[in-house]
Amino acid sequence: MKIQNDYYGEVEYEQNDLLTIPGGFWGFSDLKYYLPVCISEDDGSVLLLQSTEQPEIAFVVINPAFLCEDYSPVLSAEELSCLGVTEEGELSYYALCVIRDNYLENTVNMKCPLAINPLTREGRQVILENPDFGYRHKISSFPNIITSDNLQNGSLAHADTATEKK
Repeated sequence: MKIQNDYYGEVEYEQNDLLTIPGGFWGFSDLKYYLPVCISEDDGSVLLLQSTEQPEIAFVVINPAFLCEDYSPVLSAEELSCLGVTEEGELSYYALCVIRDNYLENTVNMKCPLAINPLTREGRQVILENPDFGYRHKISSFPNIITSDNLQNGSLAHADTATEKK
């Protein structure tokens, strides 16, 4: 299959490359299937999740462990069950980013990450109880500030749910 991407042009993918989010993202509950595309060729910590149902809709997400090494979400038993796991460590996490023209104003939602079972490629957006995590953390406030340089040179940490550009 093929999809048109604003950043990379036409991208080929297989059905098993897709992430399924049965409940969708909040505000986009009707969109369930996303193609994860690495923003940097050698890295999977920053992804573009492009809807295959409405290709003009895409979300930039980041592995929150890159920003906060001790990021350790605690999910409810129901959330773990819905994702087909018994503990949080079996999941991959991605936080949604709001991208601004000035990258120092970019924010990330650490409170409501996307939790993904990498074996089933199924995910769910969850709300964490931890009061330390907020909805609008400035990315520039983290020690590992994302700049256009490290996005281009692949110096971000690796995550395992991304689809390489084909």
